[in-house]
Amino acid sequence: MNDPVDKSLHRIATIDWMRGIVMILMALDHASGFFNQSRIFADSILLYESGSLFASDQFLTRWVTHICAPTFIFLTGASIAFTNAQRLRQGIPQAVIDRELRLRGIFIAMLDIVLLSLMSGKLVLQVLYAIGVGMIMMVWLRRLRISTVLIAAIVIVTGSELLLKWIWIPSDHVPLWLALTFAPVFSERYSVLYPLIPWLAIMMSGWVWGEWILSKQPGPQCIQHLLFACGGCAVLLFVLIRSIDGYGNMFMLLEGHSVIQWLHISKYPPSLAYILLELGLMAIMLAVLMRLEPVIGVHWNGPVLVFGQTALFFYLTHFGILVVLQLFFERGGLEMAYFMALLTLLILYPVCRIYRTVKWHNPSGLLRFM
Repeated sequence: MNDPVDKSLHRIATIDWMRGIVMILMALDHASGFFNQSRIFADSILLYESGSLFASDQFLTRWVTHICAPTFIFLTGASIAFTNAQRLRQGIPQAVIDRELRLRGIFIAMLDIVLLSLMSGKLVLQVLYAIGVGMIMMVWLRRLRISTVLIAAIVIVTGSELLLKWIWIPSDHVPLWLALTFAPVFSERYSVLYPLIPWLAIMMSGWVWGEWILSKQPGPQCIQHLLFACGGCAVLLFVLIRSIDGYGNMFMLLEGHSVIQWLHISKYPPSLAYILLELGLMAIMLAVLMRLEPVIGVHWNGPVLVFGQTALFFYLTHFGILVVLQLFFERGGLEMAYFMALLTLLILYPVCRIYRTVKWHNPSGLLRFM
């Protein structure tokens, strides 16, 4: 099979690598949820009991996966910018591009609302809800000036906690409109883990980054330097916010000065500290991957690249695999979670390769939404 990689789009391979890495980490987190009896799930003031002690290996296994959702949503925003530009160059009208993006957003959101909620036995809105509705919103938001979208994203990320301090009492009743937009809720009737607005701000930031690359056409070194600089500044701001131990932590304040306490931050909803740390680490990792790309080359059938290029299919299929594996394996400790994650990836790799081939041979089929 000939390598169809467009050599002028090496940064896209880097994005696929980054996406593939977070898919692998996500598989570990979900395998832990299925098979790890001592899994930690306390990434919110709604879930954490003050004074709780965490085993280091359990905590770090959970923490390392925190990068998944913000990275995937940020890169979704960047991909919207890249895909829009590519399709315009192909002569496709903007109205058609908008319709396709809107339909894909509806399809992705409905996967959460219908399929995954059906598996859960109640309405559960997770990352696909945030991605799908965010894509629909981007149809209109990307018509604004880049600077306007960037400022709006910054205001949302930095101001969400201030708004919630006024209108949200953790553990109190949360109306559905607030759960869908800003504040998570875990109830017997429905659960919303990813309220739209703060995650939309991350997608908007990714779109701004993609539009900046398209408009400025910077060289790889310039992009790397920007990523290193922004990533380093974001991590430093995270350290500053945690050390001040006040605003920006979404009510998850320090209960000591151990490494675990410093890294125990709010994902539900995403605090300013959480977003700065995870996007900062993502930016640094992207810069490293860009620097490595000309050294190691792009291996078209490399597992990380394959997983990154079939991310939504991977996401849906790995749940099915984990459910089937439950029929043959019992829950255990952390070692079982790692083993099940590895087994899931081994099963998924050939399946994802086949899916990628079928999808690319049918670019106008229904699989384009996946």
